[in-house]
Amino acid sequence: MSPRTKKQFEEIRENKKALIMRSALELFAESGYHSVSVKDIAKKSQISKGLLYNYFESKEDLLKAIIIQGLNSISDLIDPDHDGVVTTGEMRFMIDEMFHILTDHRIFLMLYFSILTQPDVMVLASREIEDFFEQLMRKLQSYFRVRGSTDPRADAILFGAILDGIFFNYILNNRDYPIEQVKKRIVELFVK
Repeated sequence: MSPRTKKQFEEIRENKKALIMRSALELFAESGYHSVSVKDIAKKSQISKGLLYNYFESKEDLLKAIIIQGLNSISDLIDPDHDGVVTTGEMRFMIDEMFHILTDHRIFLMLYFSILTQPDVMVLASREIEDFFEQLMRKLQSYFRVRGSTDPRADAILFGAILDGIFFNYILNNRDYPIEQVKKRIVELFVK
C-alpha cells in the first residue's frame, strides 16, 4: 500500500473538521453552549480532546466557525450570481432554499436562535452576524426598491422578521406546522 498523498491528507483533515463541527453543532443546539465542554465534543466526534485542538484553538473558535459556515451558506442564497441585484427569480430561489434549510437543517436554526438569546455567546461572533445582516438588508432593500417599494428598509425588516417568526414557530412545533402553505403565502406576498 502506497503512502497517502497530500490531497488525501487534506481530505481526511477536512472530513474530520466537518465531523467535529457537526458534533459540536448538535451538542450546542441540544444542550446550550455553556453546558457543553470540549471533552463532550471530542467524545461525540470519537476523537481525543488533544486532536480536537489540532483543528480548533478553543470551544469559542469552534462555535465561531460553525456560525460563519452557516451564515455563509445562507448568504450565498441571497444573490447566487453575486451581481449585487436580487431578481424576482433569485428571491423565489432564496425563499425555497430558506424553507429547505428550515426543514433539513433545523439544528443550525436551533443554535442560531439560542445564540441570539445569549448575549455573552453572541458576542463571540457578533461581527460576523452583524456583517451578515448588513449585507442581507442591503440586498433586500435593493430588491424592494426595484419593485417600487415606498419604504424598502421597512419592507426588508418586515420580510426578515416574518421569516424569523416562521422559523422560530416551526422549530417549536414542527409536527403541526403548515410549512408548505406558509411558504406559498410568503411567495405570494413577496415575489408575485
